[in-house]
Amino acid sequence: MKSFLTLFICIISYTTAFAQTLNHEVIDPEGHPKLLGIINKEGLQKDTYKAWFDANHDHYIVNDQLVKTFSESLKDYKIKVFLGTWCGDSKKEVPRFYKVLETANYNLDNLEVIALDNQKEHYKQGPNGEEKGYNIHRVPTFIFYKDDKEINRIVEHPIETFERDIEKIVTDQPYRFNYIAANYIQHLLATKTIDQLNTEETKLVAQLSEFVKGSRELNTLGYVYLRAKAFDKALYTFKLNTLIFPYKSNVYDSLGEAYFITNNYTEALINYNKVLALQPEDKNALEMIQKINLAIKQ
Repeated sequence: MKSFLTLFICIISYTTAFAQTLNHEVIDPEGHPKLLGIINKEGLQKDTYKAWFDANHDHYIVNDQLVKTFSESLKDYKIKVFLGTWCGDSKKEVPRFYKVLETANYNLDNLEVIALDNQKEHYKQGPNGEEKGYNIHRVPTFIFYKDDKEINRIVEHPIETFERDIEKIVTDQPYRFNYIAANYIQHLLATKTIDQLNTEETKLVAQLSEFVKGSRELNTLGYVYLRAKAFDKALYTFKLNTLIFPYKSNVYDSLGEAYFITNNYTEALINYNKVLALQPEDKNALEMIQKINLAIKQ
């Protein structure tokens, strides 16, 4: 009993320590270091990350005159940033974002930065679920809050430049961020049942077809749900994508994978065969069909 209690206390202590550690670094199975959880600029300037942070920070030329037009308004906002130190877009955009904030003399105490994982079982998740409730499907994501209410966000990269996008957000100009279709689906799945959404399918497909940026937009969201084991939401998102892009083989491949993971081999086979109908030599589909047939026999 004593040894069990000691072990339990050690586990709790470790979990608490991890939750409170700033700039926590881990090594992934391939031997690559990455930051996870709450981080700051100092963490991004450690030896491992310093080269790309400094290069993208120092070489970015800020539009000083434009920053002056919104620097006072920006002080009323708190900002939350989700990134991946493994992500090319994060490596490019986050250092530039810091430089714009510094040029605006923004109080970095009002900036919270969270590093997410890229391992399959923790895809775009924080070590303590820091991403939950924030509709994160692309990194980096920059969320602007005023009076504790989300006002807008910049997703993955600016529409124009950080200076122009921030100006629009903090001065109440019209601004629509990237991947708005995926965010809309996240909102719907958080507020409605899948049965309710199925009754609105025709209308929703027509709406999304106008705004979605390509088949990868909802595919990425589907994998966020799939890796989080939110299987119903993953299947719904992948199915919706097949209705919007019925001519794209990758949408059937993703839906087939989701069905395979949930042991629905019949539907998995149907979708991998749809891949082959579009891409007869698709190696992954051929391999998966063999794998599914073997699983059925067993």
